[in-house]
Amino acid sequence: MAADTGSGSLISERVAGGILPKVLTTFDMVAIFVAIVLFITNAAVIQSAGSSAFGWWIIGFVVFLIPCAIATGQLGAMFPGEGSIYLWTHKAFGPFWGFFAGFCAWWPGVLVMVATGTTTIAFLGYAFPSVNNWPVQAQGGLIAGMIILSAVVAVLRFRATQNVVNVVFLLYGLAILAMFVAGVVYLARGHHSAVNPWDFGTWRPSSAHGLNFTNWTFFGLAILALLGVEVPLNMGVEVIHPRSITRYLLWGSVVVVVAYLLATWGVMVTMPASQAANITAVAGAVGVGLGSVAGKITALILALFFLFITVVYNYSFARLIFVSGLDRRLPKAMSHVNRHRVPDTAVWVQTAIAGLFTLAAFIVVPTIVGGSGGVTAETRIYDVLQAAITVIWCISIVVLFVDILIILRRYQAQFQARRLAHPAVFWVCSIIGGVASLVGIIATLSGSWTPLISNSTGSITIAGATIAYGTWFWWVAGIAVASLAVAVLLYLVGRRSAAQPEPVLAAAPGVPGADG
Repeated sequence: MAADTGSGSLISERVAGGILPKVLTTFDMVAIFVAIVLFITNAAVIQSAGSSAFGWWIIGFVVFLIPCAIATGQLGAMFPGEGSIYLWTHKAFGPFWGFFAGFCAWWPGVLVMVATGTTTIAFLGYAFPSVNNWPVQAQGGLIAGMIILSAVVAVLRFRATQNVVNVVFLLYGLAILAMFVAGVVYLARGHHSAVNPWDFGTWRPSSAHGLNFTNWTFFGLAILALLGVEVPLNMGVEVIHPRSITRYLLWGSVVVVVAYLLATWGVMVTMPASQAANITAVAGAVGVGLGSVAGKITALILALFFLFITVVYNYSFARLIFVSGLDRRLPKAMSHVNRHRVPDTAVWVQTAIAGLFTLAAFIVVPTIVGGSGGVTAETRIYDVLQAAITVIWCISIVVLFVDILIILRRYQAQFQARRLAHPAVFWVCSIIGGVASLVGIIATLSGSWTPLISNSTGSITIAGATIAYGTWFWWVAGIAVASLAVAVLLYLVGRRSAAQPEPVLAAAPGVPGADG
């Protein structure tokens, strides 16, 4: 049997729905959306833009978040199968580009699990300062343990796992609300804002932090903070009702917009700009406005949330490996499901990959370098890896915006049957969103995330925007290119395996291929 029929139906389209249970409601999808997209720590990082941070947020929402949601909604309505961008790009361009786009969407999700572990430790360090004195190796061991724990939870019965995620999601909402309330209480007690959020004069292009091309790195930050809109549809066949697809995009986007604005305002009012850049400033804002106990409770809730973000990343991105196994893009073992009908092999494979990167960045390299140099090396590795996967993820979003245009022309009957808007809307969204994604890529390559790595070898200026290059640029770009080369290699290897005799597909309990 062929793995696919050109750009037509995939094996995973035909059989995934019979293997995986339909369990996801609209509320579940909103919770997953928020877990993937809403890194509330970005509300602290963007404070260096001053009150113009709100201008950059608004621009990011308009030119990136909304176009992504519109394009994803139409694609999901037409083809709500498992694997989202992997499936849609296959429909638009065929098997190679489908796998390539799927890899670009999957790879960042695996390595971001390392970042969520680091963020969890940061908030634990806020609540329990002694944690900050732990050696880098001990912190790395804890992160590896968190990643393993996330896998254990991710392979349980999906409904039970999602129920826990939903509870943590509600606690996360309360923590974000506390950031805003802290700002209100702080002002009500007669204090002046640490940074005036209503100083709209700073938005002027002539201002030091104004909305102009010179400060485009803030725009890049806003784009990076909004990545992941399509990820919940990695589990497309597990959604109970098709209307949940458009509803999660609507309500999830509303939650993300409101949360970023409220948290940014709360931090801006309570925290001086010199302290706000620390990711734990979102908990610090609560501590300033509502007291140290409230701040520490908030930090613990955020630590819990980022732990469970790791769980969400693990089970949602594992679906991309799962469908690739079904379609013989990867070894057929990747399509295995356990007795709970969860793709357990896929979860454990990406857990092992994330664990290896954790061990290398936090244990092996710091041990070899030793002393404070170990901490410096760990920081460099972490920042470069995260920047590289950001570039790769943005590439997948550029592909998504091209997909929608090709699919609307190629599958006109399906589009008319599930049309959400006039075709012109999708053209506008694709152009604006695609350009925004490209700007996010360039901004990430241009601006070093750490003073430990220089990026000052040279620069070019385009329309007032300075694009710098140096050590940072070459490391990030090099890792991104190497990662994309791995995607091509995996596809070629998988293509050879697809020529082997037809495999026995994984199946639900009671069907050959699944655990009994």
